[in-house]
Amino acid sequence: MSAPYDLNDDSVVVIIGSGAGGGTLGNELAQKGIDTVVLEAGGRHEADDFINDEWGSFGQLAWLDKRTTSGSWRVAKDFGGLPAWIVKAVGGSTTHWAGASLRFQEHEWRAKTHYGDIDGANLLDWPITAEDMAPYYAKAEDKMGVTRTNGIPGLPGNNNYKVLEAGAKKLGYKDVHTGRMAINSQDRDGRTSCQQSGFCFQGCKFAAKWSTLYTEIPKGEETGKMEVRANAHVLKIEHDDSGKVTGVLYADKDGNQQLQKARIVAVAGNSIESPRLLLNSASNMFPDGLANSSGQVGKNYMRHMTGSVYAVFDKPVNMYRGTTMAGIVTDESKHDTSRGFVGGYEMETLGLGLPFMAAFLNPGAWGREFAGALDMYDHMAGMWLVGEDMPQESNAITLSDEKDQYGMAVPNVHFDDHENDIAMRKHAHAQGMAIYDAVGATVTYPTPPYPSTHNLGTNRMSADAKDGVVNKWGQSHDIANLFISDGSQFTTGAAENPTLTIVSLAIRQADYIAEQMSAKNI
Repeated sequence: MSAPYDLNDDSVVVIIGSGAGGGTLGNELAQKGIDTVVLEAGGRHEADDFINDEWGSFGQLAWLDKRTTSGSWRVAKDFGGLPAWIVKAVGGSTTHWAGASLRFQEHEWRAKTHYGDIDGANLLDWPITAEDMAPYYAKAEDKMGVTRTNGIPGLPGNNNYKVLEAGAKKLGYKDVHTGRMAINSQDRDGRTSCQQSGFCFQGCKFAAKWSTLYTEIPKGEETGKMEVRANAHVLKIEHDDSGKVTGVLYADKDGNQQLQKARIVAVAGNSIESPRLLLNSASNMFPDGLANSSGQVGKNYMRHMTGSVYAVFDKPVNMYRGTTMAGIVTDESKHDTSRGFVGGYEMETLGLGLPFMAAFLNPGAWGREFAGALDMYDHMAGMWLVGEDMPQESNAITLSDEKDQYGMAVPNVHFDDHENDIAMRKHAHAQGMAIYDAVGATVTYPTPPYPSTHNLGTNRMSADAKDGVVNKWGQSHDIANLFISDGSQFTTGAAENPTLTIVSLAIRQADYIAEQMSAKNI
């Protein structure tokens, strides 16, 4: 473990958040000999502490601080205080994620070029290309041990996968397998292989699933160049008269305020908390919040087009056994407007345990039909649908009038589905049901979206400062020593689960920060 850095040490890089972006960036910088302080709002729960119980684990890991919601989306009605299911703990949402690690496709980096002008959508091409990202994707896949890359075999398929595969192949789908997963299919990197326990969302007790908690963070700490402070809830980023950021104000575990000085600040708090922090850091010089000359901080919130399909069969499936999301059909992730929408979607296995199934199958449902569905739980197969949703300027994180436990304005999450999202969900539900019908489902249940774990946009990358918040390195257009290092920098969402891209961008950003520091530009 590295010795703690002094609060007045203004030579350190301060990273806010320890998940896929922040945890990776911290280790990458520490490996280059750069002094780094990672501030994490939540506690530190090692793999042994994880709870193999859905509600118990949810209480241990989930970000349950106050939030408000608005908009026509179903989540505002069902889960008003929980628009996003993310983690408040060291490792961030990499403790809770399912492990799916997919590269964006070429067309998704240039959505505006490929999709054209879509009414109501605030589309933009990324300022980086598939070619720019390829070497960083390769580094991330190796770092994370992604199956089906670098000669690593795929995970075995559980019953839930076998049902998906059989139905998909009957429909003529071709690209069906157990996924590219950052879950060890064999011992690797000092960690064991997947034990098929089925609690991927509850934190992997075997550390088979890649998480910054037990990969990047300990490696960074071993260098002596990285300190992780748990229970350090950041309230505000400070700046000097020249507009450079100078430090980070946070509440420690006892609620006392501390100010950590900084040479550079990197924000990696997720697409809700990151813009909220920039907005809460408003000052006389920056009355609309930090990095917000474009007015785009908090705007263009994306959460992926999501939904699920469950189906009941004559024989038991026991979908909860084995890896939660090791199964994918990628054929529909292409861009093909003949289906009635732009962009595409993935179909991925999802086996919720009975307690979550009861909460999420059809929120608010009651009575005989609902009880009948739960009675058939062990005969069910399930899949999650995830696709590219359209960025809309009106979908936004703003500051609510309500205050949190530290007296700071809480975020309001406003979201309305775009017509393209609705058309895509309808198509995805129909195809998902058809997959199960093809193998003899007795009943299928298309379900509404859950609280989102894929929160994207809100501090987006843009070539032109007027269109977004950060440049192609995640560096704020307005403030040279302020960076965004999480999924909020995404210009568009693509169809793929975002973690691999967040990690790849963090590796790339670390190279740039090191280079700029050494050139004394920041």
